[in-house]
Amino acid sequence: MFKKILYILWHERGTSPLRVLRKSYARYRKNGMKEVRSHLNREYYSLVPHASNNITAESAYQKWIKKNEKQRKKVRVLEYRPLISIIMPTYNTEEIYLVQAIESVRDQSYSRWELCIADDASVSQETIDVLNQYALKDERIKVVLRAKNGHISEASNSALEMATGAYVTFLDHDDLLAPDALYSMVKRLNKKPHLKLIYSDEDKIDAKNRRYDPHFKSGWNPDMFFSQNYLSHMTLIRKDIVDKAGGFRTGYEGSQDYDLFLRCLHHIDNTEVGHIEKILYHWRAIEGSTALDPSAKSYAGSSALRALQDYFKHAGKQVTVGYGMVENTYKVEYHLEKEAPLVSIIIPTRDRYTLLSKCINSILKYTDYKNYEIIILDNESSEPKILKYFESLKKYDNIRVIEYHKPFNFSAINNFGVTQARGEVVALLNNDVEIISEHWLTELVQHVLRPDIGAVGAMLYYRDNTIQHAGIVLGIGGVAGHSHKYFPKDSFGYFSRLKIIQNYVAVTGACLVVEKALYEEVGGLDEENLSVAFNDVDFCLKLQKKGYRNLWTPYVELYHHESRSRGAEDTKEKQERFGREIAYMKKKWKKNLENDRCYNTHLSKMFEDFRINNRR
Repeated sequence: MFKKILYILWHERGTSPLRVLRKSYARYRKNGMKEVRSHLNREYYSLVPHASNNITAESAYQKWIKKNEKQRKKVRVLEYRPLISIIMPTYNTEEIYLVQAIESVRDQSYSRWELCIADDASVSQETIDVLNQYALKDERIKVVLRAKNGHISEASNSALEMATGAYVTFLDHDDLLAPDALYSMVKRLNKKPHLKLIYSDEDKIDAKNRRYDPHFKSGWNPDMFFSQNYLSHMTLIRKDIVDKAGGFRTGYEGSQDYDLFLRCLHHIDNTEVGHIEKILYHWRAIEGSTALDPSAKSYAGSSALRALQDYFKHAGKQVTVGYGMVENTYKVEYHLEKEAPLVSIIIPTRDRYTLLSKCINSILKYTDYKNYEIIILDNESSEPKILKYFESLKKYDNIRVIEYHKPFNFSAINNFGVTQARGEVVALLNNDVEIISEHWLTELVQHVLRPDIGAVGAMLYYRDNTIQHAGIVLGIGGVAGHSHKYFPKDSFGYFSRLKIIQNYVAVTGACLVVEKALYEEVGGLDEENLSVAFNDVDFCLKLQKKGYRNLWTPYVELYHHESRSRGAEDTKEKQERFGREIAYMKKKWKKNLENDRCYNTHLSKMFEDFRINNRR
């Protein structure tokens, strides 16, 4: 990695490698190798983002295509072969793109399809001629020419009226399906016939059919979907579900597919949604398209907002839906259905007056949630300054200092703290964090009280305003790594993931909120096998195994002076303990570590920056 960073610094920034070496040596002399590694990581991630216009990322994607999309082999015969209806509205489509779109359907390796095209009163004779020619050429292509322009929702409904398939999918008039798109969908249905909605990964394609900007998506991630329409293309839904939902609605143009998907979810359980980790759809990015410019359809945002409001109203949920931090994202705020419960904030500590006092002061300053208590677990502090500080905290009715006279064991001390908690909700907090969000506890508690949510975590920054934690990804580095580590504070992240509420398999125990009953239900943190590392990951996986979704929100921000209170893994004893914890996690959660449901197997398991995995 060091050579790679020097190369990038030299060629991308014009910085001399010799100068970098000198600076690195100076850092090593002053702060040790850990600080050098940390600095170089930050430099590297700032230079190699996931952005689609980055040469390194584009080169990696072309390499991925060659490696993962080999020449089509003969497809096997499938036992279940349903008819798939492809819905395509058209309007004054350029011949070159329309022909390519239709040919991408005719080139499908799965032949049981019908293409239902509704032209929305095009004035382009070129478009009409192409449609008529294909209707005569292939009996599987159905065309209706609408006499009156009604926009995309009405046109799509006209296409739906012709559909006779058991499932429907949707194709924009200038986009392309991958050759095995339908086959991949039906193959999945043969393995899992209970699925009612299946979606795939996608990329963009320019006017010259050059592919770029792949979106390797999370598995079914409800809270991410309530934050943005990440399903998009390609999505297959059972036809009877679409009929129950009532098809497309006028007045929701620009986000008509998002609105339809949301209404279909009323008839679909979370276990009935599937994800295929393949690029099955190529989204045309040309002038005037939202693929090229998300603001091209300015009305899409308000349509999506209303669709979300309608969804929650129909579901009987008391929420407020607003716009998110970036375009085409949204924030759902959940109203507390009962009186705000008592929250017990549990903070283990040993000495470290400066860290702890900063942590406590930030809680007292920024917590607008009134019903909370702070439990400080004193693990045999001896410094006079911290002991005097403990005495000063006695003036607060909602702060308790409880002595803990056992060797340090992060899991055990937190488990003990939970037994002392009076609250219905517990918040595990490191003594080396600093709250910087005024509504932090209100934001976290609203999600914790949702019946399907387990643990909830927050955004944590290093003091230099780079990201330390934005959700945990399994498998990185062997066990788990922090999403988007070292990205700058204002980064959007991979497809805006740094700016939206979403589900992750795990969140860090440095700031983790959960209902006390759930904490006790799964047995708390593992004291015996995970005394220091990975106990938070193990805890979250136990919650997931019980059927709860863990959640991360960017709307709660903290600074985290990571590991400063307990030090680095810099002794033989600590390294041996760390090795045992790694081995335990790999043995216990092997399948989970190999396939993180909130990540994607085509993304790196070596780096935290969501780069493409070309090592598979």
